[in-house]
Amino acid sequence: MHRSPLKPFQSFRFFTFLIAAACFALAAGSGAAQRKPGGQGGAEDPPAYHEYRGVQLGMTAADVRKKLGAPKVKSAEEDFYIFNETETAQVLYDKTEKVIAISADFMSANAAAPSAKDVFGADIEAKSDGSIHKLVRFPKAGYWLSYSRTGGADFVVTIQLQKLP
Repeated sequence: MHRSPLKPFQSFRFFTFLIAAACFALAAGSGAAQRKPGGQGGAEDPPAYHEYRGVQLGMTAADVRKKLGAPKVKSAEEDFYIFNETETAQVLYDKTEKVIAISADFMSANAAAPSAKDVFGADIEAKSDGSIHKLVRFPKAGYWLSYSRTGGADFVVTIQLQKLP
């Protein structure tokens, strides 16, 4: 039986995605009482960043594969893409094979990595270690958007879009 060399990486990425999504959901939920009216915690106007490489929430798996090409790892539940050594993406599907989540990772060598300003329209204050984290829910649009940048010179930017339950 042939075992894919990406299987451990794929499992790790999926696990990392789930942990990050859970942490963001908990952090966003715990801060709900601290939000000011009109704050970005429940923004009504979605940001310009609402898709990744033409892929949007709700698209069919077939349409995603037309836009992005053949995934490195393909299944009914998710596709994993490696575009180059500095950019990867994971697209998750529901039981009807429609997109419910998109996660894109950009490594520090990727000059095309979007900034927080590119994603949310405004800069986000970095923590003392240089990391940046922000999650905003868009109830009317039906999704949440998060931006995460690790600290240090060899940073990773992760942008996630996920359909609200």
